[in-house]
Amino acid sequence: MELTIVEDDVSGEEIRALVALHLSNMHASSPACKVHALPVESLRQPGVTFYSAWMGDELAGMGAIREIDPAHGELKSMRASPEWLGKGVGEAVLLHLLEVARTRGYMRVSLETGQGPAFEPAIGLYRKHGFVNCEAFADYVLDDFSQCMTLPLR
Repeated sequence: MELTIVEDDVSGEEIRALVALHLSNMHASSPACKVHALPVESLRQPGVTFYSAWMGDELAGMGAIREIDPAHGELKSMRASPEWLGKGVGEAVLLHLLEVARTRGYMRVSLETGQGPAFEPAIGLYRKHGFVNCEAFADYVLDDFSQCMTLPLR
């Protein structure tokens, strides 16, 4: 079976549950003032495009891209479903979002993430695909927990 990634309106029960799990995990792994994960309502805002990843009829993961400006996109809500962790779903979603960014003509894609053991797998994935640490962007503030990463696309 092949992984299928589709644009999603974040209305399905499974999707909403995965978003809730993501938020719960971010709150458990981050200082309260440093949780930048988006709730369902924010994933539906203009400028945010949300994608779900499916293996047959089983939800395998999710990710979103937010337009900061016409040349700059931000990755949001990257998460594999628990039963799909370590099976390439996160990488497939990342590659899909990068293709969306290139199609839109973005010059770069950035993200904010935390530091520590809970974030190491994601950081390793981002570094594998060329992301490097960068200055804070949008409204983020760098400190001993938050870090920003970026990938030039051109």
